[in-house]
Amino acid sequence: MTDKIHTLVAPIVADLKLDLYDLEFNGGILKVTVDTPPSSPGGVNLDQLALVTRLVGRDLDHHDPIPGHYTLEVSSPGLERTLRTSAHFRREIGKTVNIRLRAAAVDPGATRRIQGVLIAADDTTATVRVDDAALTERVIALDSIERAKTVFRWEKGEKLTPSTGTPKAKVNKPNAGEPNAAGSPTRTNTKTSVAAGGVKPPPGPSDELDTPIEEEESA
Repeated sequence: MTDKIHTLVAPIVADLKLDLYDLEFNGGILKVTVDTPPSSPGGVNLDQLALVTRLVGRDLDHHDPIPGHYTLEVSSPGLERTLRTSAHFRREIGKTVNIRLRAAAVDPGATRRIQGVLIAADDTTATVRVDDAALTERVIALDSIERAKTVFRWEKGEKLTPSTGTPKAKVNKPNAGEPNAAGSPTRTNTKTSVAAGGVKPPPGPSDELDTPIEEEESA
């Protein structure tokens, strides 16, 4: 099923000149993470997230690859990015990463946490220059990693702006008509499949401006 969803979502994201950074379906939640290409100076903006949400939601509703109810979440990777795949590691070479190894992958009493600069990566391993006095280089098997993420280091006087990337598109939903903590409006759309006897609501006047953070689907 995930492969079918990927086949639907990837062309939409590519047509918008964005990268499909990650796609997960777990516990009834479909998480689609999009990013700008590696050479781009800025991150994904709210208008782009809103457009991806509408286009992906429309295609999923039309093709109906997911049985039952689910929630669609579209977001940017954020400043500290989760690394799950070999492509993620290759993309973030040169950045500081924090890695936690699986318990079975380390000797008793040895540390499971590794932090340093990611200097190389391939399909099965990642090489990290560890933050120690000797600047030790460790080659880590990807299948021994429990979780990993990049580490964002704030520079003095640096401010978070759209050019540095949006940390997360998903925020806590405020009461109707109230702004969220970032001052941006949120909108929750409920789309009911016509096959189930429902009627889809018509687009509102703010469809081109609002950022739908979560969009629920039903078969």
